[in-house]
Amino acid sequence: MELEQIWDVFLEELDKNDLVFNCFRKHVAGIPFLYVEVDPTHIDGWEGKGISFIGVCSKVAMHRKKVTVETHFVRRDKSLFVYRHRFYVPQEKMFCCGNLCDDCIRLRVK
Repeated sequence: MELEQIWDVFLEELDKNDLVFNCFRKHVAGIPFLYVEVDPTHIDGWEGKGISFIGVCSKVAMHRKKVTVETHFVRRDKSLFVYRHRFYVPQEKMFCCGNLCDDCIRLRVK
């Protein structure tokens, strides 16, 4: 699945950051959560710029793909930050399935 590849690239990019000790995702009730463990000496720096770092890594992972991202801070426990981080795939049809659907992409006026 392409979404899994996006997540893999995203986590690799985020892990390259000097402030990040460890990062992983965990699904709770079908919702993906991003856990980021930060260097304890740079917690203040992460609080101010963490969302920006996550955004940059997301853009790298989504490059040339029709995917959007949404990130919300959830909580913090010492040097562990938790975010609700989700990649969204477009809802519109991208190809013809051959079932003569009313909303077929071939019938779309450009």
